[in-house]
Amino acid sequence: MGISERKERQRAELREHILQVARDMVTKEGFAALSMRKLADAVEYAPATLYLHFENRDAIARALVVRGFQELLARLEPAAAVDAPVERLSRLAQAYLSFGLGHPETYRLVFMEDPRLSEALFQDTHEGAGPKSFALLVRTFEDLQAAGQTLDATPPERLAEVFWAGLHGIISLKLTCSGFQGAPAEVLARTLVATLVRDEPKPSRPARRSR
Repeated sequence: MGISERKERQRAELREHILQVARDMVTKEGFAALSMRKLADAVEYAPATLYLHFENRDAIARALVVRGFQELLARLEPAAAVDAPVERLSRLAQAYLSFGLGHPETYRLVFMEDPRLSEALFQDTHEGAGPKSFALLVRTFEDLQAAGQTLDATPPERLAEVFWAGLHGIISLKLTCSGFQGAPAEVLARTLVATLVRDEPKPSRPARRSR
């Protein structure tokens, strides 16, 4: 390995170390606790060294947001592989809740901290964890409509958006309103699924007899 390759590897390793320490800090103390000086002390480097890898605190936060969304997508993909669309939708809901409630500070950072941190996640319609995650939901509702198990007149994209908004609302409620005396998140998710699908396919209409 040449000198330039070794330096590039060391640079990548330090960048990864910075991100990991920053994530641990956010997870334990919240996003407000993250600062370049505090992070520099934690990684035992001068603050100037951090600026060689990240422009500022927001650049680190954006990198954490992208990584967090990639982890959410990784949770959704196995559920999206289920053949039966109703069961698939239920599994997607469970996977989403598991991520949001299991990693509350990451979820807050991705979806609830600052719109500027996540605004680029959905701008590209082809690549990235945001569009890919949404596409999994749209495809599920397309399959549900094809099977006659959801609202025929509503575009699958609209149903997917309602579904995502419902799950986000459930997690937000549980994370920010702990005193609210409501049903468990899993029960609310099952209710959400039940409101969007039919248990049985819609029966086809009999052919009209010619007079």
